[in-house]
Amino acid sequence: MKFEKIHNKGQATLFRNPALEFLTKTHPLVIWGMYLPVIIGFCYYAASKFEFTGTRIALLFLGGMLFWTLFEYIMHRWVFHMIAESERAQRFVYVMHGNHHHFPRDKERLFMPPVPSLIISSTIFALMYLIMGENAFVFFPGFIFGYLMYGSMHYAIHAWNPPFKWMKPLWRNHHLHHYKDEHKGFGVSTTIWDHVFGTMFDLKKEKEDKEKVAELMYTKK
Repeated sequence: MKFEKIHNKGQATLFRNPALEFLTKTHPLVIWGMYLPVIIGFCYYAASKFEFTGTRIALLFLGGMLFWTLFEYIMHRWVFHMIAESERAQRFVYVMHGNHHHFPRDKERLFMPPVPSLIISSTIFALMYLIMGENAFVFFPGFIFGYLMYGSMHYAIHAWNPPFKWMKPLWRNHHLHHYKDEHKGFGVSTTIWDHVFGTMFDLKKEKEDKEKVAELMYTKK
């Protein structure tokens, strides 16, 4: 679907039912608070129950984080930006991601809200456990930590200028994804997969539109 113009104020209404609408919103700290105990607890369980070494835990954790970046790219490109023809599919795309393109200043919909997040993450852990067995108790925490870093990075990209010069390409890639071409620049936490799959913007040729970028940034108070 083709997203409409950027709205600088307000937020999309996804459900008429106020209870359902409330469940579509969350704060980043809620999600961090929900998953940090899981990350720590699962790693501790793997170390104590299965006697995983520190090296094994580190490698599995980093592997989970790397796998998250690929998962992030796949979901963003082929699910959140799927070519939706039916009304139901268009509705799905809008609820999952399209509303963010309409209202990029909406801080309450950067992370998946708690209820669907727990359902999806539990399903992912179950699949990882079926495939990896006990290794999933460390690989999954790495995957979830990657998700937390992704959400936090996404927030930072919209809220602030890049804190370090080397991070500027990441910021610009996402800004261009919003106002230039939503079929490029799918990486948020990293641009690795944009380079691999050929969807990276040519930042040397793209002029920086400060006015457009300002439209995507959160209102300063």
